[in-house]
Amino acid sequence: MALPESGSVNDLARYRIETAKSDLKSAHILFREKEYRGANNRAYYAIYHAISAIHALDGVSYKRHKDTLANFNKDYVRTEIFPKALGRKIAEAEEIRHASDYDDFYIATKDEAEQQIQTAWELIEKIETYCMVRMQGENP
Repeated sequence: MALPESGSVNDLARYRIETAKSDLKSAHILFREKEYRGANNRAYYAIYHAISAIHALDGVSYKRHKDTLANFNKDYVRTEIFPKALGRKIAEAEEIRHASDYDDFYIATKDEAEQQIQTAWELIEKIETYCMVRMQGENP
């Protein structure tokens, strides 16, 4: 999906959701190829882009990933718009992605990568539903 040169916040949110889905597809491909470190990375970025879709609807953007995640937790998890258990899974995904990308000798496991992909899938599904309802002008 090509992003227009200019568009509404709804266009940006839709684009970010599609980006999240693409990242998740990449995670699945890497997982099938037993590239678990890469699968962890792509699953995390699926999570990050999905969260960024909500921030687009709020009219905010953050330069640092930790700010993106922290504000999602503050505005959406602590207020229980999204379940607290999902907030913990997001934090875990961030830690695993960081270890997978930067820690020498880190061994990513099949089970770990599978869990990261499941977390990304669950979050994308919930965020897409939330965003679609919100874009229609209804309270989610």
